[in-house]
Amino acid sequence: MTSAELHGPDGGSHRPALGRAVAVDPAKFAEAYWGKQALLTRADELAGPDGFRDLLSPEAVDELLSERGLRTPFLRVADKGRVLPTSAFTGGGGAGAEIADQVIDDKVMKLYADGATLVLQGLHRIWPPLIEYSRRLAAELRQPLQVNAYLTPAGNKGFATHYDTHDVFVLQVDGTKRWRIHEPVLPEPLERQAWGGRADEVGATAEGPAALDVVLSPGDALYLPRGWLHSAEAQGERSLHLTFGVRALTRYAVVEELLALAATDQRLRATLPYALDVADPDQIAPELTETVAALRDWLLTADPAEVAERLRSRAWPSQRPEPVKPLAQLAFADALTPADKVTLRHGLHWRITPGGDDSVVLRMPAGTLRFPAYCENALRSVLDGTAWRVGDLPGLDDDPDRLVLTRRLLREAVLVPALS
Repeated sequence: MTSAELHGPDGGSHRPALGRAVAVDPAKFAEAYWGKQALLTRADELAGPDGFRDLLSPEAVDELLSERGLRTPFLRVADKGRVLPTSAFTGGGGAGAEIADQVIDDKVMKLYADGATLVLQGLHRIWPPLIEYSRRLAAELRQPLQVNAYLTPAGNKGFATHYDTHDVFVLQVDGTKRWRIHEPVLPEPLERQAWGGRADEVGATAEGPAALDVVLSPGDALYLPRGWLHSAEAQGERSLHLTFGVRALTRYAVVEELLALAATDQRLRATLPYALDVADPDQIAPELTETVAALRDWLLTADPAEVAERLRSRAWPSQRPEPVKPLAQLAFADALTPADKVTLRHGLHWRITPGGDDSVVLRMPAGTLRFPAYCENALRSVLDGTAWRVGDLPGLDDDPDRLVLTRRLLREAVLVPALS
């Protein structure tokens, strides 16, 4: 069973997670919209009469703000286009919690009552329904996600027109919000190319006709590629929406890693000529020509495996695998029998490589584990994403060996108990 087919927080549905955010076929979405065009999807196109309240509701927001002991940076507050200092809504946690940055619920309430927008951040780490759904969506997109919630008072706008440097899926949970969307002033911006550096151009474009001017109601969804300008204003009632930010790597990341690897080429490490004035275009021109030629020659020899290895070290740590319950996990490992079933921890990246000295190495974002080479068949089998009965693992002679291997993988949080 793939991650897209697992039970989610939407009443046990088996439909893909992307199907909660867009109504078009995934292949069509990938071809026509991904990174290219904004896409509005109305609630009647998305199955689910309750919209997105199962993911986060106003009642859940109240619980998070008042009973969960939130600290910065899990809450941000914006008022009239300005992000407020955390001192405006945080304070000491009281006896037994000697911290200075705990969210103070009555301070938050007063700011919100006066028109401030509340931004709950990192909900993919702290709110169970969003932990599960964002994990499924990230697995389908094969990209890391972050989840924020925006609670805006009636008639207020939290942020001025701007663009994000990552793609977003917007899910309207409660109330209504008017979105004015304009095409990019800088298509596909990198993270270092934030909108603040083009504030005048963004402001001027925002004064013109919008590419999309819509009011989102509960159950509606919107996809925006990075770079698309947008502003959102609550209508005659409060508005609560979720934003799923997709933190994908770009081709520029490939360029960065290629340049790092190019340091192995002696021609590209060569010292510039003696007394060269690098600020003089006439003097630097021949050096530029020779350097570009050397770089072009080297690029034709670039090894995809080396590039992939470097990109792996950037991509793997950007998304945490599914949570594990430490006490239950250890108790399960201690009581493990050949009849028990285990499976790979969802979202955990891994790679098996030769280790030398008759061993294999299991590489993961958090480190490496070394095993005897005769364990490789069992390792590859139990890490294939399906549920395995411990006593059925291939390549090992007896159940004691299978139990030793499986217990180690459970205690290292590589495997988890498989659901019946």
